Amino acid sequence: MSTPDPVVGDLTEGEILAGILDRLAPSRALLGPGDDAAVLAVPGGRIVASVDTLVHGPDFRLAWSSATDLGWKAAAVNLADIAAMGARPTALLVALAMPDTTPVSFVHRLADGLRSACDELAPGATVEGGDLTVSDTLTIAVTALGVLEGVEPVTRSGAQPGDVVAVCGAMGEAARGLSLLFERFRVDGRPVPVSGLTEADVALVGAQLRPRPPIAFGAVAAAHGATAMMDVSDGLALDAGRIARASRVTIELRADALGQDPATALAGGEDHALLATFPAARGPAPGFRLVGAVHARGDHPLLVDGEPYRGRSGWDPYRDWDSASG
Repeated sequence: MSTPDPVVGDLTEGEILAGILDRLAPSRALLGPGDDAAVLAVPGGRIVASVDTLVHGPDFRLAWSSATDLGWKAAAVNLADIAAMGARPTALLVALAMPDTTPVSFVHRLADGLRSACDELAPGATVEGGDLTVSDTLTIAVTALGVLEGVEPVTRSGAQPGDVVAVCGAMGEAARGLSLLFERFRVDGRPVPVSGLTEADVALVGAQLRPRPPIAFGAVAAAHGATAMMDVSDGLALDAGRIARASRVTIELRADALGQDPATALAGGEDHALLATFPAARGPAPGFRLVGAVHARGDHPLLVDGEPYRGRSGWDPYRDWDSASG
């Protein structure tokens, strides 16, 4: 007779934490998990930090995402924010709030996903601490830390008229994957388990559930002289507009450079590609492809093929939560 899988309510916080730490890579910090805070060695004395939260409902569905998927995605989206500053990710701090009926095996698989994403996307980055608590809603909050190695941080506000605009990574695939999930794997508005996917479907769903941001290319872009950069988390149109407004310029994108489905590339989010601007004399960094140009500030922050962009702008959790939480 098999032993029932324990739930987190059966264990102490220390026991849960020990099970997580057993699955994570060994700490590379001066002082790693187990104290009130981690102590990290920081080359150059500068730390880049970001935080992001995934909440069951608006950000993921347990019917669609495995625990390993969630760990992977929680790491990937935060690593992308560090890369978008031109920095190298070094550490994650993970806070996990979960119902006390959550199976311990689920927590272990989530930790496996965190480690796998760090190992594959940002070798050398590790989970160095965090927090555990009880909540009716499963929530994963991750703080990511990174270091700048011989470069200045690349912000959203440095784009200059005459720069070129370029992208590294996929555009629109995660949005297409999410549309597939909503169209085929809901019954009476509620998510149901995913099955019967074709090979092409698997790739699209994977882009949504396990995004693969081009983490290493953030530092490449910074070294190449990127003037502005951010990761495309909320859609190319929305995020390009953010760079344009922060830099007080107009950005023009070329529809023919946005793949077979420009509308989805513009409006979709969660691919976590890197969007950057570069001086025209240098051109895009290796790994980046040209998608547009920067102009002096005009009446509209974003143009597509010379016309003001008036399509769907991308993901806004305060506007789109109701439609996403069914």
